[in-house]
Amino acid sequence: MTHRRAAVIGCGFFSQNHLNAWNDLRERVSIVAVCDIDRAKAEAAAKRFGVPKAYTNVDEMLASESLDFVDIATTAPSHLALAGACAARGVPVIVQKPLAPDWTDARALVAALDRAGLPMMVHENFRFQAPLLRAAELVNSGAIGKVVWGRFSFRTGYDIYAGQPYLAEVERFSLLDVGIHVLDVARVFMGEAETVACRAQSVRPGIKGEDRATVLLGHAGGATSVCEISYASRPDPDPFPQMVMELDGDAGSLRIDPGYQIVWTDAAGTHRETVTPEPVSWGAEPWTVTQDSVRAIQRHWLDCLDSGAVPATSGHDNLKTFALVEAAYASAASGQTIRTTFVD
Repeated sequence: MTHRRAAVIGCGFFSQNHLNAWNDLRERVSIVAVCDIDRAKAEAAAKRFGVPKAYTNVDEMLASESLDFVDIATTAPSHLALAGACAARGVPVIVQKPLAPDWTDARALVAALDRAGLPMMVHENFRFQAPLLRAAELVNSGAIGKVVWGRFSFRTGYDIYAGQPYLAEVERFSLLDVGIHVLDVARVFMGEAETVACRAQSVRPGIKGEDRATVLLGHAGGATSVCEISYASRPDPDPFPQMVMELDGDAGSLRIDPGYQIVWTDAAGTHRETVTPEPVSWGAEPWTVTQDSVRAIQRHWLDCLDSGAVPATSGHDNLKTFALVEAAYASAASGQTIRTTFVD
């Protein structure tokens, strides 16, 4: 294993999970710089995590530091310019989801890294949640046969706006913020989607964008899935931030329930397993499943750098998920089912 030198751009709400997780992986990586346009945030993060340098200017940081990669943990509108600056310096990047605010920027960002011949990964951490990783193992082993139907659900009443108030102001909200996670997981278990039909709703007063959406996907090979996305629900129990799901195969079924419970049925009967995320010293419930998945995807990135493998959530892979988000918005606006084209 090669020890890496890296920087984190963005020192806001969610970047604290990134920085803590990099600290857990310190045998393999050193964060040598942080950068934020808010000097107080940059300096506070540097002090808290023992990072040698704090910057407010990305170009200055890239010119001053020798970096093996940069972790971009800012909001989506800034991603293209930041990733482009890193590409111009020959520095690989991790980009927080959503990859960009729209399809044009998303394609341009991936193309910029391609032209530079650099690896990149989108921080699409949901598929690295411990229960989902175990469920994927079971499905890939043939435990329930060929998957023919699925339901993927993220419905919560959690006050997401308290920590990220800007989410109440964006015009494209739940589908792009958390729906992209749900659609990505649907791709993992069901394969690529050929058709997308979506109904979107704005339920909570004062929210500019949609806070609830239901998406019906028709997958290549004939399978069907339903993706449920809501920040305007009151389920009991509320599994936030865990995603739950159900699958039907031609030889059995599988579901993930709140509390990290996996239940699957095959010819031998029904089996139950609790897949608890690995605890982190710097976090607590209900965030453990998210924090563990952040550390897991960051470990995956380091493994890929060491081996030369393409990350599971590469830029090109994430464009396939982003295309489903765009199709969902187009369907919600038109009331029509949208036929998709797989993005390579």
